[in-house]
Amino acid sequence: MRLLVLEDDQDLARQLRAALTDAGYAVDVAHDGEEGHFLGDTEPYDAVILDLGLPTMDGITILQQWRRDGRDMPVLILTARDRWSDKVSGIDAGADDYLAKPFHVEEMLARIRALLRRAAGHASNEIQCGPLRLDIAASKVTLAGQNVSLTALEFRLLSYLMHHQGKVISRTELVEHLYEQDFDKDSNTIEVFVGRLRRKTQASLIETVRGLGYRLVVPSDDGRDDG
Repeated sequence: MRLLVLEDDQDLARQLRAALTDAGYAVDVAHDGEEGHFLGDTEPYDAVILDLGLPTMDGITILQQWRRDGRDMPVLILTARDRWSDKVSGIDAGADDYLAKPFHVEEMLARIRALLRRAAGHASNEIQCGPLRLDIAASKVTLAGQNVSLTALEFRLLSYLMHHQGKVISRTELVEHLYEQDFDKDSNTIEVFVGRLRRKTQASLIETVRGLGYRLVVPSDDGRDDG
């Protein structure tokens, strides 16, 4: 999962990036409104943390323009403005949630998890596909009850597939959602990570759809794989 943080306080932005990276996300950061608006308008983020009081372009304007342009990624507003009228303005502009400063990092992480799982159609922090279980809150994967040790990128890849299980995901989409903006992106490495995941999990769960990408197969009730 790939996130964008728009925050002009550089110390806070570094703290947010560190906490989100430790939680298993790929994170891009922008410190002014124009750069942040451009990134959100051109990159496929899974969610955005948006400060309202940004230089060059304020958060409400950015959000309104994104929504007018059809950008529908979940947005968590993060701001020192805690008046009810500011909250209403943010929600009416298209925000999905609101968090006032100061805040606890764990609360911010919980709100991001909630936005991501709701956007993918999941109600719980635990997502299951056959014997494979993803605990979003604990950043932990188990297979038939046994812990599966994954690298950060393996975890991001499996997490994205599990959030979108049953859907065919192209290599390009996986690259766009696994790596930060300044990372040297190479779609060929996706095959390497998929191979590793197959060795560490039940191989038949990750299906190659020739010419299109990959799909996490949802097992049917009778034990046979769908599709």
